[in-house]
Amino acid sequence: MSIPEAHPTLKQLRSRYRLLVMNDDTYEEVVTFKLTRLRVYAALCTLFVLLTGLTVALVVFTPLKMYIPGYGNASNAKELRVLKIRTDSLEQSMRYKDKYIENIKNVLQGKVMVNLDTIPLNIPVPEKIND
Repeated sequence: MSIPEAHPTLKQLRSRYRLLVMNDDTYEEVVTFKLTRLRVYAALCTLFVLLTGLTVALVVFTPLKMYIPGYGNASNAKELRVLKIRTDSLEQSMRYKDKYIENIKNVLQGKVMVNLDTIPLNIPVPEKIND
């Protein structure tokens, strides 16, 4: 029985690489890193999770959350609804008053057109009660 060989992809993930940072003028090695693809993937995933966690924490635990649409406490939402209702009623009241003032101007300037009701009415004659 022979030991099965590792999958080629797994072999590539465990292959060792060396990253050298050299000074261009003196060709002196400044920093050396011994890497594998698996370690690079793990480091990038860890970095991604940390940055995501920090971003979420920054938004949740600071006043930045107020800039997210729909986020806020219930009292603010209730107050906003009350203000919207009040604004709508004030706008309606203003329209009624504007219409009233326009009608008064028309009456004072004599621009009023009165439509007379010309439909004949058949009013029954009341019966007399004899004693």
